[in-house]
This record gives sequence, structure tokens and C-alpha cells, in this order.
Amino acid sequence: MSVQSVFPQLEPLLPQVSKPVQYVGGELNATVKPWEEAVVRWCLMYPDAYEVGLPNQGIMILYEILNEQPDVLAERTYAIWPDLAKLMRENGVPQFTVDGHRPVGAFDVLGVSFATELGYTNLLNALDLAGIPIHAKDRTEDHPIVLAGGHAAFNPEPIADFLDAAVLGDGEEAVLEVTDIIRAWKAEGCPGGRDEVLTRLAETGGVYIPRFYDVEYLPDGRIQRVVPNRDRVPYRVFKRTTMELDEWPYPKQPLVPLAESVHERMSVEIFRGCTRGCRFCQAGMITRPVRERSIEGIGAMVQRGLANTGFEEVGLLSLSSADHSEIAEVTKGLADRYEGTKTGLSLPSTRVDAFNVDLANELSRNGRRSGLTFAPEGGSERLRKVINKMVSEEDLIRTVSTAYANGWRQVKLYFMCGLPTETDEDVLQIARMAKEVIKAGRVASGRKDIRCTISIGGFVPKPHTPFQWAAQCDPDTVDNRLRKLRDEINTDRSIGRNIGMRYHDGKPALIEGLLSRGDRRLGRVIERVWREGGQFDGWGEHFSYDRWVEAAKVELEQVGLDLAWYTTREREELEVLPWDHLDSGLDKEWLWSDWQDALDEREQDDCRWTPCFDCGVCPAMNTDIQVGPTGKVLLPITPVGTGSPVRNPAFSQG
Repeated sequence: MSVQSVFPQLEPLLPQVSKPVQYVGGELNATVKPWEEAVVRWCLMYPDAYEVGLPNQGIMILYEILNEQPDVLAERTYAIWPDLAKLMRENGVPQFTVDGHRPVGAFDVLGVSFATELGYTNLLNALDLAGIPIHAKDRTEDHPIVLAGGHAAFNPEPIADFLDAAVLGDGEEAVLEVTDIIRAWKAEGCPGGRDEVLTRLAETGGVYIPRFYDVEYLPDGRIQRVVPNRDRVPYRVFKRTTMELDEWPYPKQPLVPLAESVHERMSVEIFRGCTRGCRFCQAGMITRPVRERSIEGIGAMVQRGLANTGFEEVGLLSLSSADHSEIAEVTKGLADRYEGTKTGLSLPSTRVDAFNVDLANELSRNGRRSGLTFAPEGGSERLRKVINKMVSEEDLIRTVSTAYANGWRQVKLYFMCGLPTETDEDVLQIARMAKEVIKAGRVASGRKDIRCTISIGGFVPKPHTPFQWAAQCDPDTVDNRLRKLRDEINTDRSIGRNIGMRYHDGKPALIEGLLSRGDRRLGRVIERVWREGGQFDGWGEHFSYDRWVEAAKVELEQVGLDLAWYTTREREELEVLPWDHLDSGLDKEWLWSDWQDALDEREQDDCRWTPCFDCGVCPAMNTDIQVGPTGKVLLPITPVGTGSPVRNPAFSQG
């Protein structure tokens, strides 16, 4: 396949489509390396629109790590909007990278990072546009290895027919090992073809090759077992865990988008993993153990990133950023360092019991005071015990009252609907909580113009969590509860008008649930949906529930199953789950025990501060929780003035 830029063919099409700037590339800190100087060539894909995919930290990190290797190049591609995809097919323009506008089909590896299962149809569309056979069995050594990563890769079985490989967990070291194997295989003259290089990847124990495993089913449709179908392939595939985050200070030169994106800021991951034990949270479970970046490491990344991007906001990211053992020292140190500049700091959603006004004031010291977001998740105390989100209403009221008293006017509360054991009354408690927040806020602030927004998402049971056995709530029940909730909010208009309510209907959540806990038999459903026009299923204007339901009906009837079997059916303790051969480090017996604790409304403490609960991760992964405090402080950079590293955009450290 030609490796020449397709931009001469693409450029005449761009005036005919919306947001053409997302396809032109040339962002600040983008990299285009000479093709002929590279031995191994990666194309990294985030299977969503440019505006969503470009800020993705995972892709940005791997892009830099790979391009630092002298004989490796990495470029990026994103999902193509339907308007341009149609024109590309009509004019013979293949899926391309935004860096060099090279055809995706010419690369050695197409690495796809799935944050959500609703991106699966976008993968098929990209493969088809690239001229790559959508089924892995039809590819030859002339085609890229299609390799999946990201959180959804912890159960890649629904797209097993379309993948050559999948990597579980952290990618920093994994992509370099994959590169080494491909480099050596190519240096030897590609012996054994595609089959041999995939076998070598499988032999590491950390790369899953779906076609090297056979799935056997019981008469009732459940899985009997999943077994390797050849030698040299392990029975279980383990996840990758990068332990010393300070040794991986990426991205060093974050990409700056040309077009508007969902996050207009420079982000630094301050720690990875979570041990809070929220039973619904796949991200918290599969990223264990907790690994903290040091205060000096965070400071160096912020300094370098600001100098290399020109951003004026820094997001301190993690699953629960206020849980960093030295978050007070981190925020004070950064606020001191950048006081008098235009640099603002932000945290994502903050736990109620980790919030304090001193922390919030440090974050807003430079005059930026946006709304605060908290996530109680469940409306009633009973339900919060079920999901292990132990936030009392008293704690919430006290916290938001403090915020309102100190000048905040907007608080956002995040909840889920459709949780296991949930009743109508549990959901109606959300309205009562929101009203109490407004009342307390008016008293604390002495004002009536404060607001509380409640945002509600549909619960989706996820693999590798205690809720992986749970029955998913049907969309009609979810929608009915949300209608009752809105009515309850509006019973008192004097307060209700200050409460905003944002929610999604239950239908997309059910399809996400189908794909989340599905097996290989769903590949035919995904393919039918795509062939009938399905793409960008994470976008409301493109998602079609009826298309998914009809495709599931037609395809699953052939194997004696239906949509409900995969979604609203509760699993039994000893059922073989489609992902049981993929090792997240979590002990299945511990997950089951925690599921029983949920049903008994028993909470569990955070194992960072209590004795081990034997979830299995630390011994299984040969890792351990990393936690401070270290007692160190972030030294200021002086002087903060013209020519200093803080102000000089030409400055680059390391």
C-alpha cells in the first residue's frame, strides 16, 4: 500500500463537510517523522470524534513514548464524521492519520483505545475505510495488527472477531514490548507470517490474541469454558501495571488542538488507581493498586506542560484527585508558584468527605471559581451502602453549605439510576437531597440566587466489579423513575426553580450493558448494526435504539438467546463469565463476597488506610499500594516574571 499523503485528494472534500479543521493536523507538539527511517510504525486511534479523542491522555502518552524511539513512528487517527466518510468512499480516499495524512492500512499496528463500548461500530467503520478486512481471520501480513486497549479491553470478547490482539491495563511499557517483538520479527524476515508474530505476542502472557482461544458453550447458552487452541499460548492473560509513575512523566509536550475540544486545558495525572471500593466502578477496580506521583514529579510536569502548550488551566486528574495523600501540599505549592499569573487549577469530581474549603480556595486563588461537583451516586443512605459510596446526607449538606458560604453559587451533584436493589423511593430521595442543599445554601450564603444541578446517568454493570453478576435495570423502569423524580423536584417551585436536572434515557445504557458483558456471539450483532448505518453510538443524534434491538433480535435468535439474556438477567456465582480468562488481578471469590455484602447493605472501608481485604491485586500483580505523605513541599520558581520558566513559552525541561 502507498504511504504517500492522501491530503491532495482529501483537501477538495473538506469545504463540503462540517468542522473540516479537525482533519488537517498540524497541532502544536504534533510529530511527523520520516516514514523510511522507522522500522515499526504505529497508528493510534481513539474511536470517536477529534474533539473528544484529541485530549485523551492515554493516546497522548503512548504517542509521545513511541515517537521518542528513534526507529519508531506513531501517528493518530480519529473516527470520521458521516459527511466526510461518505465523500471519502465516493472518491476513494482511505482512512488517514491527521499527522502525515498517511493511509492507516500502511502501518504495522493500529492501536485502538476504547474508553466505552459504544465506540465499537466506529472501529468497523475505520477498518472498512482503511481497506483493512473487518474480520481478523481475513487479514494477511500486509495488514496492520489491530490491537485494542483501554478500559473496555478488559472484556474484548464482543469484538473478538475484529481484533488481532488486546492489552489489558497500563500501556506505557506494553507498547514498547510489543514494538520490540515486531521489530525482531521483521529483522528476521517475518518468519511464519502473521501467525508467528501474534504467537510471539501471546507468549508474553500480557497480550491477548482472541483467535488463539476457543469458547465452548452449554446447551442453555452459558459458557462452559475458554481454552487455548495451540501451544505457546497461556490459559490466562494478565493486565499490565506501571508502578513508578515518576519514571513516566508523560505527556511532556501535550497536544494543543486546532479545533474546539471537550477539554481546553493541560492535564496531569497525579495518581493512578483507587481503593475506595465503589462497587459499580470498573475504573476503580481494574486500575488497582493506588500509585501516587510525587509532589516534585507533579510540579515538574505542570511546569513543563504549561511552558510547552500555553494553556492557562491545569487539570489535576485521577479517579478521585482529592484522595492524593498530599493534595493540600500539591495545590498550595502550585497556587504559590503560579500566583499572579493567569494559571488556574482544577480538580474533577471531588468526594464530599475529601473536600475542604482550604483546598477549594487554593484551586481558585487566581480568580477562577467554577462550580463544584460532587458525586453521591445514590439518593438514599440505604442505596449508598449497597454501592459502597458512604457519603452521609449530613456530610453533604455541611460541605455544600461551607462552599456556598465561601462564595460558590453553583453545585453539581452526580447520581446514577437503575442501581442494584434500587426502588422508586431511593430515586425520589435525590429530590429531597437537592432541596435540602438549596435550603442550606440559602442560609449559609444569605442569597437566593444559588443553584444545584443534579446530573443522572443510567447504571451499567461492568466486568471485573462486584456488580458483574447483577441484573441490569430495564429502560422503561429507569425512565419512569426519572419522570417521577422530575415531578418531585417541581412540587415546590420556590426551590425547584433553582434545581437543574440533566439525565439520559435508559436506552443507550442498556446497549452499553449488552456490549459490556457480552461474549463473541455479539460480534454478529455489532456488524449488522454497522452495516445498517450504525456509528457514533455515544452521540444522541446518531444512536438508534431500535436498530440495536432489531439487530440483536435477528442475530441472537440464531443461537437461542435474546437481548434480555445478556442484560436484565442476573448471573449465578459459578457461571463462567466471558472475561474470566482475562486476569485483572481481582480474585473472583472476593468480588462475589463483595456482591453479597452489597445485597446485605454492608459497606467496606478504603484499604489504603485499613488492613488488606484480600482483593487479590497486590500479590497477583506483584505490586503494592504506594501512598504518602512524604513530607516534601513544592518549591517555588523564582522570579516569576519575564523570562522565567513559568512565563517563557520557549522553555522546555527534559
